[in-house]
Parts: sequence; C-alpha cells; structure tokens
Amino acid sequence: MDITQNDIDIYLTEVKEALHNNKYRIERNSLRQNNINLFLDYVIDETMAKDILLGLTASDFSEIRQNEHKGYEHELLYVFGKDVDLLERIGNDSKTVSLYIKFNKTDNRYVIVVSMHEQKYPIKYYFK
Repeated sequence: MDITQNDIDIYLTEVKEALHNNKYRIERNSLRQNNINLFLDYVIDETMAKDILLGLTASDFSEIRQNEHKGYEHELLYVFGKDVDLLERIGNDSKTVSLYIKFNKTDNRYVIVVSMHEQKYPIKYYFK
C-alpha cells in the first residue's frame, strides 16, 4: 500500500466536513455489539463520539481494508486508533481507552462508522 500522510489528511478533511454537516452514523445494530458496549461501559454520548472522530489525525491512521461484506466489496474501510480518556460507567474511575475506529466515506460523502470500540488487539500505526 503506497499511501502518503497527505492522502490521509485529504481523506480526513472530507470525513470531518461530513461530520460537521451531520452526514454520518455510528453503527449500533445487533451485529455491532462491541460498538454498543463502548456506550454501555463508559460515560460517552453521541457528541463525545463525534468529537473523538473530529480529533483523528493522519498519525492515528493504521490501514485501508477492502470491505468483505457481500454487496459492499467496492468499499474501502479506513482503520484508525485513538487513545482517549473516558469515565467508566460503573465506578468513578477515569481510564485511557485505546479505540479501534473503522469507517468509510461513501461517494456522496456520507460517513458510516462501522467500528468504534475498545481495541481487542494493539493496532499498528502506518505513520508512527
């Protein structure tokens, strides 16, 4: 994969424009229990989640994956990691949580956040 930091900066600029215009969604359906768990385990709401997404930079970038779901093979999914401080919902402890964030930007510049949850495994950063 031959990707420059500038390529990711441009992509993120378009993603952030969609976020500012509320042209996005974070998947929280029955197939995305890990995403749901983030909101159940920590004090985080839609506004905080949006702020985390708006805070992504090229240095948070990990990789681009081909979507493997039937009917969506033409889509490219961008993977990022981000460490954020969150308050645990049960108890009073604040914790640094390493997030796994995966999304795509459709041709009409709508962003679908497929994954936004705690990392199950450490991710490798492309530019670090």
